[in-house]
Amino acid sequence: MDNDMSNREVLLKVEHLCQFFGSNKAVNDVNFEIHKGEVFGLVGESGCGKTTTGRSIIKLYNITSGNVWFKGIRIGAGILSYKEAISQAKKDLKEGKITSDECSAIIAENKKQIKLAKYDQTHCDKEYQKEQVAKVKAEYADKLKDATPELRKEYSDRLRKARKTKLVTQIQMIFQDPIASLDPRMTVREIISEGLVIQGEKNKQVINDKVYQMLELVGLVREHAGRYPHEFSGGQRQRIGIARSIIMNPEMIIADEPVSALDVSIQAQVINLLNDIREKMNLTILFIAHDLSVVKYFSDRIGVMYYGKIVELAPSDELFLNPLHPYTRSLLSAIPLPDPEYEKTRKRIVYNPLADHDYSVEGPTMREVKPGHFVLCNQAEYDEYIKNLK
Repeated sequence: MDNDMSNREVLLKVEHLCQFFGSNKAVNDVNFEIHKGEVFGLVGESGCGKTTTGRSIIKLYNITSGNVWFKGIRIGAGILSYKEAISQAKKDLKEGKITSDECSAIIAENKKQIKLAKYDQTHCDKEYQKEQVAKVKAEYADKLKDATPELRKEYSDRLRKARKTKLVTQIQMIFQDPIASLDPRMTVREIISEGLVIQGEKNKQVINDKVYQMLELVGLVREHAGRYPHEFSGGQRQRIGIARSIIMNPEMIIADEPVSALDVSIQAQVINLLNDIREKMNLTILFIAHDLSVVKYFSDRIGVMYYGKIVELAPSDELFLNPLHPYTRSLLSAIPLPDPEYEKTRKRIVYNPLADHDYSVEGPTMREVKPGHFVLCNQAEYDEYIKNLK
């Protein structure tokens, strides 16, 4: 990551994120930060927890444990870690490892944290709404003393929208399947404008103008607004999905494998479109994919996920120059190149966790092998990786 990126403010921070479904640990202790204006790539094979991470951030799931911070406000908080700390304290008390007073202090602190986590999980939007309403009132305080009817109407519109706004709507998602993510009974106009209507926009002319503007921005025409999703190709449907996500003027987009269901020629068009929109709207993007070659072209930094954990995290060029974790090397060896001579001799690296790691003595932790380059490893592996750095 260049210095410019590291100096930017952190827009999204994910701390110890866990998302469990029963005994299935879909996401298990994931940590990363995304800076404003950055494209952060999240890669890994199907089922490794990439999409679940994105859905947990946008609050489609209530997270099991950990925290999600957006613009410095905690929008997601899980309570399992606090419950486990209480259970452990009771167990330690029974075994005589801690005193009764120490146990009571640990339990009281964790109960307090549970209360705070539940409050932030459910009330972060209400607190944000109060803040936005106060801003609008402060902005219009002097203007309303001798205001025209038009100004009063503008004030009441702004106030209504501020009361309906939600912090989490500043993160929008582009879904993987462009067919399943669009309602077949709604016209394109209704699909794209739905967010504006929910937010409290009632002026039909404003809605139509905004919809036409978004359609043109994603490479469609205004005549498409009256059609239904089944009348479009896969690439066009994905463009409609992109238009729906950017009409709310979000600060961040979670793009969940937005090109994996499309033809190769269309993939390039959609990636280029995302790049253009990113620059025009100063967007921050979490780009989820399993195709490393696409991610390299599009991302500033890349996190590699395996089995619910991030195993390696580095700037894009650095990851391709120094792939250290065996799983990252395995993914890179699977990228085909348009070179028949190279393809004849290309060796696939197979990742076998049991053979590639010995964690019987010491388990792995996330360690920084180079500024900005982190790998999940123990001390012996860390020493080996440092030797192999280019």
